[in-house]
Amino acid sequence: MEKERAPRNRTVTISDEEKTLYEGKLCKVENTQDYVDHIFNDPLEELIKIVPEKSVDLLILDPPYNLSKDFGKMKFGERSDESYEKYLETWFPMLLPLLKDTASVYLCGDWKCSNSLYKMCEKYLKTQNRITWQREKGRGAAHNWKNCTEDIWFATVSDDFYFDVDAVKQKRRVIAPYKENGVPKDWEDTEDGKFRLTCPSNFWDDISVPFWSMPENTDHPTQKPEKLFAKLILASSRPGDLVMDPFMGSGTTAVVAKKLGRHFVGSEINPEYCMWALKRLDMAESDKSIQGYEDGVFYERNSGK
Repeated sequence: MEKERAPRNRTVTISDEEKTLYEGKLCKVENTQDYVDHIFNDPLEELIKIVPEKSVDLLILDPPYNLSKDFGKMKFGERSDESYEKYLETWFPMLLPLLKDTASVYLCGDWKCSNSLYKMCEKYLKTQNRITWQREKGRGAAHNWKNCTEDIWFATVSDDFYFDVDAVKQKRRVIAPYKENGVPKDWEDTEDGKFRLTCPSNFWDDISVPFWSMPENTDHPTQKPEKLFAKLILASSRPGDLVMDPFMGSGTTAVVAKKLGRHFVGSEINPEYCMWALKRLDMAESDKSIQGYEDGVFYERNSGK
C-alpha cells in the first residue's frame, strides 16, 4: 500500500507512469559495454567485469553496516565481527585493481563496524584519516547513549594522491570577532553577520540527514546526504574524474558527481532504488543545487543556505 504523504512532502517517489519509463532505462552489465555515467542493476561482482583496471579516481563505499536491516531485495543480518570481516573480504579486494595508483577511497560505517572497516583499510590501502560526522536524527536510547555519529575511513592507494582543501572550506560564524589595528583578523563582516572560512577538520557537525521536506529525500532506509558526499568528491577528485560506488542505493554518489561535473559508475541490486536514482539524475539536469553548499563554500547546519 502506498504511503499517504503530506502536501509539502518532497520525497522522491516513482508513479506508475514513471515506473514504466525507468524500468526501460535500467542498465544490466550483460547488455552494454559502456560503463561511464551508468548505474547497473547488478551485484558488484558483475560491475567489476565492465570497469577497466586502473580507471577509477575515487571509490566511495557505503556497504551494509553490521546491523539487521531490510533493503528490499536484500536483507542483511547482524553477525559477529569475525563473520562481518569475512563478508568484507568477499568483495573488498575485488575492487582494488580498478583503482588508479593515485586513487582515494572512503569507507562508511557506524561505531559497531568501524573497527572492521579500519582493518580492511590497513590491510589493503594506506589509511589517511577517520572522519566522524554527526547525525542529528535518530531515536533516543533508554539504557544507553544515543548513537548520533558515523565514521568514514579515508584511505589511498599510495602516498601520491589528490586532495583539494580549498574546495571544502566551511563558512563559520565568528563568536569572538578579534580585530588587529581595527581590522578584522581572519574574518569578514557581512550583511548576514561575521564569518570566517575555516579548513575542514575530521569532525563534521554541519550535515543534515535527508528528511521529508528535502528534495533529495527518498524512502531508502540508510540514505546518505548529498552534502556529505559532496565534501568527499570535491576534496578527492577533479572535474571529469571517475567516481565509483558499488552500493549505490538511491543514487546519492551519482547525483552529486553529476552536479559537480564528475563522471560516475556504480551498481545497485534493488531495481526500485535504481529507479529512484535515475529520477534524481533527471532532476539534477535542471537543479544542481546541494543543500548547505553554495558558491564554492560549505555552510553550517541550518544556516538557511
